[in-house]
Amino acid sequence: MSLRRFILKRLLLTVPILFGVSVITFALVHLTPGDPISQMVAENPNVSQAEEAQLRAQYGLDGTLWEQYATWIGNVLSGDFGDVYGSSQSVAGVLISRLPETIALGLFGWVFALVIAIPTGVYAAINKDKFGDTASRIIALSGISIPNFWLGLMLILVGALWLGWWDVGAPRTAVYHPEMLWFLILPGITVGTAAAASIMRVMRTSMAEELNKEYVVAARAKGLPERKIILKHVLRNSMISVVTLAAMLTASIVAGSVVVETVFNWPGLGRELVQAIHGHEINLIMAITLFTGFFIVLANLLADILYAVLDPRIRYD
Repeated sequence: MSLRRFILKRLLLTVPILFGVSVITFALVHLTPGDPISQMVAENPNVSQAEEAQLRAQYGLDGTLWEQYATWIGNVLSGDFGDVYGSSQSVAGVLISRLPETIALGLFGWVFALVIAIPTGVYAAINKDKFGDTASRIIALSGISIPNFWLGLMLILVGALWLGWWDVGAPRTAVYHPEMLWFLILPGITVGTAAAASIMRVMRTSMAEELNKEYVVAARAKGLPERKIILKHVLRNSMISVVTLAAMLTASIVAGSVVVETVFNWPGLGRELVQAIHGHEINLIMAITLFTGFFIVLANLLADILYAVLDPRIRYD
Protein backbone atom coordinates (compact mmCIF):
# COMPACT_ATOMS: atom_id res chain seq x y z
CA MET A 1 0.00 0.00 0.00
CA SER A 2 1.43 3.39 -0.98
CA LEU A 3 1.58 6.29 1.42
CA ARG A 4 -1.09 8.11 -0.57
CA ARG A 5 -3.53 5.21 -0.30
CA PHE A 6 -2.73 4.89 3.40
CA ILE A 7 -3.58 8.56 4.00
CA LEU A 8 -6.83 8.24 2.04
CA LYS A 9 -7.78 5.15 4.02
CA ARG A 10 -7.10 6.88 7.34
CA LEU A 11 -9.12 9.92 6.28
CA LEU A 12 -12.07 7.68 5.41
CA LEU A 13 -11.78 6.01 8.82
CA THR A 14 -12.31 9.37 10.52
CA VAL A 15 -15.96 9.31 9.36
CA PRO A 16 -17.10 6.37 11.55
CA ILE A 17 -14.86 7.58 14.39
CA LEU A 18 -16.44 11.05 14.43
CA PHE A 19 -19.90 9.49 14.01
CA GLY A 20 -19.31 7.36 17.10
CA VAL A 21 -18.02 10.37 19.04
CA SER A 22 -21.11 12.38 18.08
CA VAL A 23 -23.53 9.60 19.12
CA ILE A 24 -21.86 9.07 22.52
CA THR A 25 -21.56 12.80 23.25
CA PHE A 26 -25.16 13.49 22.20
CA ALA A 27 -26.42 10.69 24.44
CA LEU A 28 -24.32 11.81 27.44
CA VAL A 29 -25.47 15.42 27.10
CA HIS A 30 -29.12 14.32 27.12
CA LEU A 31 -28.58 11.98 30.07
CA THR A 32 -27.65 14.94 32.29
CA PRO A 33 -30.57 16.54 34.15
CA GLY A 34 -32.17 19.57 32.52
CA ASP A 35 -31.85 21.19 29.11
CA PRO A 36 -31.43 24.75 27.72
CA ILE A 37 -35.17 25.46 27.80
CA SER A 38 -35.42 24.41 31.46
CA GLN A 39 -32.65 26.87 32.29
CA MET A 40 -34.39 29.66 30.39
CA VAL A 41 -37.64 28.94 32.23
CA ALA A 42 -35.86 28.77 35.59
CA GLU A 43 -34.42 32.25 35.01
CA ASN A 44 -37.87 33.58 34.01
CA PRO A 45 -40.61 31.92 36.09
CA ASN A 46 -43.32 33.94 34.30
CA VAL A 47 -43.01 31.71 31.23
CA SER A 48 -46.15 29.60 30.87
CA GLN A 49 -46.21 25.92 30.01
CA ALA A 50 -47.57 26.74 26.55
CA GLU A 51 -44.70 29.15 25.92
CA GLU A 52 -42.20 26.55 27.17
CA ALA A 53 -43.65 23.97 24.78
CA GLN A 54 -43.45 26.50 21.96
CA LEU A 55 -39.77 27.14 22.74
CA ARG A 56 -39.02 23.42 22.71
CA ALA A 57 -40.71 23.06 19.33
CA GLN A 58 -38.85 26.11 18.02
CA TYR A 59 -35.46 24.66 18.94
CA GLY A 60 -36.33 21.08 17.98
CA LEU A 61 -36.21 19.74 21.55
CA ASP A 62 -39.74 18.32 21.63
CA GLY A 63 -38.98 15.08 19.79
CA THR A 64 -37.44 11.81 20.93
CA LEU A 65 -33.70 11.49 21.43
CA TRP A 66 -33.19 9.78 18.06
CA GLU A 67 -35.35 12.35 16.26
CA GLN A 68 -33.31 15.18 17.78
CA TYR A 69 -30.05 13.47 16.80
CA ALA A 70 -31.26 12.83 13.24
CA THR A 71 -32.21 16.50 12.90
CA TRP A 72 -28.86 17.64 14.31
CA ILE A 73 -26.70 15.34 12.16
CA GLY A 74 -28.69 16.32 9.07
CA ASN A 75 -28.02 19.99 9.76
CA VAL A 76 -24.31 19.32 10.39
CA LEU A 77 -23.95 17.46 7.09
CA SER A 78 -25.38 20.51 5.36
CA GLY A 79 -22.89 22.78 7.13
CA ASP A 80 -25.24 24.14 9.79
CA PHE A 81 -24.05 23.62 13.39
CA GLY A 82 -27.02 25.50 14.80
CA ASP A 83 -27.19 28.44 17.18
CA VAL A 84 -26.32 29.03 20.82
CA TYR A 85 -29.64 28.90 22.68
CA GLY A 86 -28.82 31.57 25.24
CA SER A 87 -27.45 34.23 22.88
CA SER A 88 -28.76 33.19 19.43
CA GLN A 89 -25.17 33.37 18.12
CA SER A 90 -24.06 31.06 15.37
CA VAL A 91 -22.13 28.07 16.76
CA ALA A 92 -19.78 28.24 13.78
CA GLY A 93 -19.14 31.90 14.57
CA VAL A 94 -18.29 31.07 18.19
CA LEU A 95 -15.87 28.35 17.07
CA ILE A 96 -14.14 30.66 14.60
CA SER A 97 -13.81 33.43 17.18
CA ARG A 98 -12.40 31.16 19.93
CA LEU A 99 -10.27 28.85 17.79
CA PRO A 100 -7.22 31.17 17.36
CA GLU A 101 -6.72 31.44 21.14
CA THR A 102 -6.88 27.65 21.57
CA ILE A 103 -4.47 27.04 18.67
CA ALA A 104 -2.04 29.63 20.07
CA LEU A 105 -2.12 28.03 23.52
CA GLY A 106 -1.68 24.51 22.12
CA LEU A 107 1.21 25.50 19.85
CA PHE A 108 2.95 27.35 22.67
CA GLY A 109 2.56 24.31 24.93
CA TRP A 110 3.99 22.01 22.24
CA VAL A 111 6.92 24.29 21.50
CA PHE A 112 7.67 24.57 25.21
CA ALA A 113 7.44 20.77 25.63
CA LEU A 114 9.73 19.98 22.68
CA VAL A 115 12.29 22.70 23.44
CA ILE A 116 12.62 21.42 27.01
CA ALA A 117 12.21 17.67 26.44
CA ILE A 118 14.47 16.91 23.48
CA PRO A 119 17.70 18.61 24.68
CA THR A 120 17.13 17.37 28.23
CA GLY A 121 16.51 13.81 27.04
CA VAL A 122 19.64 13.86 24.87
CA TYR A 123 21.72 15.23 27.75
CA ALA A 124 20.36 12.61 30.16
CA ALA A 125 21.10 9.75 27.72
CA ILE A 126 24.67 10.92 27.06
CA ASN A 127 25.28 11.30 30.80
CA LYS A 128 23.46 8.13 31.81
CA ASP A 129 23.50 7.28 35.53
CA LYS A 130 25.26 10.55 36.37
CA PHE A 131 23.95 13.43 38.47
CA GLY A 132 22.36 15.24 35.51
CA ASP A 133 20.53 12.09 34.43
CA THR A 134 19.21 11.45 37.94
CA ALA A 135 18.11 15.08 38.36
CA SER A 136 16.30 15.09 35.00
CA ARG A 137 14.42 11.90 35.87
CA ILE A 138 13.28 13.35 39.20
CA ILE A 139 12.10 16.54 37.48
CA ALA A 140 10.33 14.51 34.78
CA LEU A 141 8.53 12.38 37.38
CA SER A 142 7.44 15.54 39.19
CA GLY A 143 6.20 17.08 35.94
CA ILE A 144 4.04 14.05 35.20
CA SER A 145 2.69 13.79 38.74
CA ILE A 146 1.71 17.43 39.34
CA PRO A 147 -1.93 18.16 38.32
CA ASN A 148 -2.07 20.93 35.73
CA PHE A 149 -4.73 22.90 37.61
CA TRP A 150 -2.52 22.99 40.74
CA LEU A 151 0.53 23.98 38.70
CA GLY A 152 -1.49 26.76 37.07
CA LEU A 153 -2.63 28.09 40.42
CA MET A 154 0.94 28.04 41.76
CA LEU A 155 2.21 29.91 38.68
CA ILE A 156 -0.52 32.51 39.17
CA LEU A 157 0.41 32.80 42.87
CA VAL A 158 4.11 33.34 42.14
CA GLY A 159 4.05 35.13 38.79
CA ALA A 160 0.95 37.28 39.19
CA LEU A 161 0.48 37.85 42.94
CA TRP A 162 4.00 37.68 44.39
CA LEU A 163 6.07 39.04 41.51
CA GLY A 164 3.33 41.04 39.78
CA TRP A 165 4.69 40.23 36.30
CA TRP A 166 1.43 38.94 34.82
CA ASP A 167 -2.18 40.04 34.94
CA VAL A 168 -4.59 37.42 36.30
CA GLY A 169 -7.42 38.76 34.09
CA ALA A 170 -8.23 37.63 30.56
CA PRO A 171 -5.98 39.22 27.92
CA ARG A 172 -7.53 41.99 25.84
CA THR A 173 -4.82 41.87 23.16
CA ALA A 174 -5.48 40.25 19.78
CA VAL A 175 -4.05 36.74 19.54
CA TYR A 176 -1.74 37.67 16.64
CA HIS A 177 -0.25 40.63 18.54
CA PRO A 178 3.35 40.16 19.81
CA GLU A 179 2.27 41.16 23.33
CA MET A 180 0.11 38.02 23.48
CA LEU A 181 3.29 35.94 23.87
CA TRP A 182 3.70 37.38 27.36
CA PHE A 183 0.17 36.26 28.33
CA LEU A 184 0.85 32.80 26.86
CA ILE A 185 3.82 32.02 29.10
CA LEU A 186 2.01 30.88 32.25
CA PRO A 187 -0.83 28.87 30.62
CA GLY A 188 1.60 27.53 27.99
CA ILE A 189 3.99 26.23 30.65
CA THR A 190 1.06 24.70 32.52
CA VAL A 191 -0.36 22.86 29.52
CA GLY A 192 3.06 21.75 28.23
CA THR A 193 4.77 20.59 31.44
CA ALA A 194 3.32 17.06 31.58
CA ALA A 195 3.97 16.55 27.85
CA ALA A 196 7.56 17.77 28.25
CA ALA A 197 8.16 15.35 31.12
CA SER A 198 6.74 12.36 29.20
CA ILE A 199 8.62 13.16 25.99
CA MET A 200 11.87 13.69 27.89
CA ARG A 201 11.66 10.24 29.51
CA VAL A 202 10.99 8.56 26.16
CA MET A 203 13.74 10.59 24.49
CA ARG A 204 16.25 9.57 27.16
CA THR A 205 15.32 5.88 26.96
CA SER A 206 15.34 5.79 23.17
CA MET A 207 18.66 7.64 22.94
CA ALA A 208 20.27 5.33 25.51
CA GLU A 209 19.19 2.27 23.51
CA GLU A 210 20.46 3.71 20.21
CA LEU A 211 23.83 4.60 21.71
CA ASN A 212 24.45 0.92 22.49
CA LYS A 213 23.70 -0.36 18.98
CA GLU A 214 26.30 -1.71 16.57
CA TYR A 215 26.09 1.10 14.02
CA VAL A 216 27.15 3.59 16.72
CA VAL A 217 30.13 1.41 17.64
CA ALA A 218 31.06 1.15 13.96
CA ALA A 219 30.76 4.91 13.47
CA ARG A 220 33.03 5.54 16.43
CA ALA A 221 35.53 2.98 15.13
CA LYS A 222 35.66 4.87 11.83
CA GLY A 223 36.62 8.00 13.73
CA LEU A 224 33.45 10.03 13.17
CA PRO A 225 33.05 12.93 15.61
CA GLU A 226 30.80 12.12 18.57
CA ARG A 227 28.71 15.23 17.88
CA LYS A 228 28.00 14.09 14.31
CA ILE A 229 27.14 10.56 15.43
CA ILE A 230 24.61 11.82 17.96
CA LEU A 231 22.98 14.59 15.93
CA LYS A 232 22.94 12.95 12.50
CA HIS A 233 22.34 9.28 13.29
CA VAL A 234 21.29 8.57 16.88
CA LEU A 235 18.95 11.55 17.30
CA ARG A 236 17.09 10.86 14.07
CA ASN A 237 16.48 7.22 14.93
CA SER A 238 15.40 8.16 18.46
CA MET A 239 12.84 10.69 17.19
CA ILE A 240 10.55 7.91 15.92
CA SER A 241 9.52 7.03 19.48
CA VAL A 242 9.13 10.71 20.32
CA VAL A 243 6.81 11.27 17.36
CA THR A 244 4.68 8.32 18.47
CA LEU A 245 4.32 9.69 21.99
CA ALA A 246 3.75 13.24 20.77
CA ALA A 247 0.74 12.10 18.76
CA MET A 248 -0.65 10.16 21.71
CA LEU A 249 -0.21 13.16 24.00
CA THR A 250 -2.30 15.33 21.70
CA ALA A 251 -5.43 14.16 23.47
CA SER A 252 -3.88 15.00 26.85
CA ILE A 253 -2.94 18.51 25.75
CA VAL A 254 -6.40 19.14 24.29
CA ALA A 255 -8.07 17.81 27.44
CA GLY A 256 -5.67 19.74 29.65
CA SER A 257 -6.41 22.98 27.83
CA VAL A 258 -10.00 22.80 29.10
CA VAL A 259 -8.77 23.00 32.69
CA VAL A 260 -5.94 25.43 31.95
CA GLU A 261 -8.17 27.85 30.04
CA THR A 262 -10.61 27.84 32.94
CA VAL A 263 -7.87 28.44 35.54
CA PHE A 264 -6.28 31.29 33.57
CA ASN A 265 -9.58 32.66 32.22
CA TRP A 266 -8.17 32.12 28.72
CA PRO A 267 -10.78 32.91 26.02
CA GLY A 268 -10.47 29.67 24.05
CA LEU A 269 -12.59 26.67 23.14
CA GLY A 270 -11.81 24.89 26.42
CA ARG A 271 -13.35 27.61 28.57
CA GLU A 272 -16.22 27.90 26.08
CA LEU A 273 -16.87 24.16 26.44
CA VAL A 274 -17.08 24.42 30.24
CA GLN A 275 -19.54 27.31 29.96
CA ALA A 276 -21.54 25.39 27.36
CA ILE A 277 -21.81 22.36 29.67
CA HIS A 278 -23.05 24.58 32.51
CA GLY A 279 -25.66 26.09 30.21
CA HIS A 280 -26.62 22.78 28.49
CA GLU A 281 -25.76 24.33 25.13
CA ILE A 282 -26.08 21.11 23.14
CA ASN A 283 -25.12 22.50 19.74
CA LEU A 284 -21.97 24.15 21.06
CA ILE A 285 -20.91 21.08 23.07
CA MET A 286 -21.33 18.85 20.03
CA ALA A 287 -19.41 21.19 17.71
CA ILE A 288 -16.43 21.56 20.06
CA THR A 289 -16.34 17.80 20.72
CA LEU A 290 -16.36 16.98 16.99
CA PHE A 291 -13.63 19.52 16.30
CA THR A 292 -11.50 18.08 19.12
CA GLY A 293 -11.97 14.53 17.87
CA PHE A 294 -11.03 15.50 14.32
CA PHE A 295 -7.93 17.31 15.59
CA ILE A 296 -6.76 14.25 17.53
CA VAL A 297 -7.29 11.94 14.55
CA LEU A 298 -5.43 14.38 12.31
CA ALA A 299 -2.50 14.55 14.75
CA ASN A 300 -2.18 10.75 14.73
CA LEU A 301 -2.31 10.73 10.92
CA LEU A 302 0.51 13.29 10.76
CA ALA A 303 2.52 11.10 13.13
CA ASP A 304 2.14 8.12 10.79
CA ILE A 305 3.32 10.24 7.86
CA LEU A 306 6.35 11.41 9.83
CA TYR A 307 7.30 7.78 10.44
CA ALA A 308 8.10 7.40 6.75
CA VAL A 309 10.05 10.68 6.74
CA LEU A 310 12.18 9.76 9.76
CA ASP A 311 12.67 6.11 8.79
CA PRO A 312 12.35 5.29 5.05
CA ARG A 313 12.35 1.57 5.96
CA ILE A 314 8.78 1.91 7.25
CA ARG A 315 6.21 0.91 4.64
CA TYR A 316 2.43 0.83 4.84
CA ASP A 317 1.89 -2.68 3.47
